[in-house]
Amino acid sequence: MSDFDVDLFVIGAGSGGVRASRIAAGYGAKVMVAEEYRVGGTCVIRGCVPKKLLVYASRFAEEFEDAAGYGWTLGEPKFDWATLIANKDREIDRLEAAYVTNLERSGVEIVRSRAIIEDAHRVRLVASGKIVRAKHILIATGGWPDNGADIAGLEHVISSNEAFHLKELPKRVLIQGGGYIAVEFAGIFRGLGSEVTLIYRGDNILRGFDDDVREHLRIEMEQRGIKIITKQIVDGVEKVDHGLCVSLSDHESQVVDLVMFATGRRPNVTGLGLDRVGVRVNAKGAIEVDKFSQTSVPHIYAVGDVTDRVALTPVAIREGHAFADTVFGGKSIAVDHTDIPTAVFSEPEVGVIGLTEAQARRDFARVDIYKTSFRPMKATLAARNTRSFFKLIVDGETDRVLGCHIIGPDAGEIIQVVGIAIKMRATKADFDSVMAVHPTAAEELVTMRTKAATYVRAAAE
Repeated sequence: MSDFDVDLFVIGAGSGGVRASRIAAGYGAKVMVAEEYRVGGTCVIRGCVPKKLLVYASRFAEEFEDAAGYGWTLGEPKFDWATLIANKDREIDRLEAAYVTNLERSGVEIVRSRAIIEDAHRVRLVASGKIVRAKHILIATGGWPDNGADIAGLEHVISSNEAFHLKELPKRVLIQGGGYIAVEFAGIFRGLGSEVTLIYRGDNILRGFDDDVREHLRIEMEQRGIKIITKQIVDGVEKVDHGLCVSLSDHESQVVDLVMFATGRRPNVTGLGLDRVGVRVNAKGAIEVDKFSQTSVPHIYAVGDVTDRVALTPVAIREGHAFADTVFGGKSIAVDHTDIPTAVFSEPEVGVIGLTEAQARRDFARVDIYKTSFRPMKATLAARNTRSFFKLIVDGETDRVLGCHIIGPDAGEIIQVVGIAIKMRATKADFDSVMAVHPTAAEELVTMRTKAATYVRAAAE
């Protein structure tokens, strides 16, 4: 008789945990997964998926306006927030049910409970008090919104979690943050008709992205009526008769109906019992793992946002799959975290992969820059003031494309395909050899011939 109840116990049924569970079960492992909220995790329940649905909704306002330039005459459009949220909820319910079905079909046992690690091989289910003995434990509890310092009135502030369940669309919104979630929700609320102010402590939005991308997107957002205030933070929030009075660090204040903080996420490790078993975490509270996702304690692993390697859903999925391949499939697969394509579903959309210009100039002796900005074809008859942006960063010595940065319609779709070429270490000559598809925006990737700039790093003295 085995000393263990299961071969694998997974804490968290989000993207990484679900993939690891299904693949491990496919190898014949007996798997149990514990989830204290809803199966599907942040991405499916209160992240990427519902957010993209809201993004779609927010884009219809411009579509209705643009239709006139193409000969369409429309009545006055009306938007109902409650209908959008109800339809969104119905789709999320469908997806959760599909996740549950796929897990059960794979032979995975789902336990609706919080789980706490007692030692290297034992997990306690809080709902029942039952102890489960597991040969291997996988932590896949993701991240949680971090609203920062405990300022006055923080109880009046919401995170993106609550934004998906608002009873009505707020007329005036203030969002603090400058990353993915902040700029995406700024576009959502503005597109649906709210007045939006974005507050960010840094000098420009999307820290870590290419500087041209950051500047171009900011201009586009401001043209759409989003007020962006940088180098400021929210000092306090006070509830008043006509809304919420927000005080800023420059001593200015404004009254809004909703305050949302999108200032980052922290690893969701509170109360898991990591200290008890000696699982090491770093200064940010993220679980430290090796290239195979193993923690400092043998037989305990972690994948996804809880490890703070690259906090993206597809990365968590790949890490969960690689973990199962390694531990149960005998394949020893380590995830390559370089050159990961990503998209920001702002308005307009952003898609990037590889190095920024600043990173390339720091790491390579010679860097060639190709870039172009143009009015999207659809915007011409619509008379809309918007411009797309494409940029390629090339190693001037080997001709390899080091980075690609796109702003414009369907940038996320385009960058997914470009990612294949860059992952294969394609050169600029490879891009140039591809016949253009005309008329498309993506043809710019294979028709840019004139260098915008060349940078040569000074030799060390």
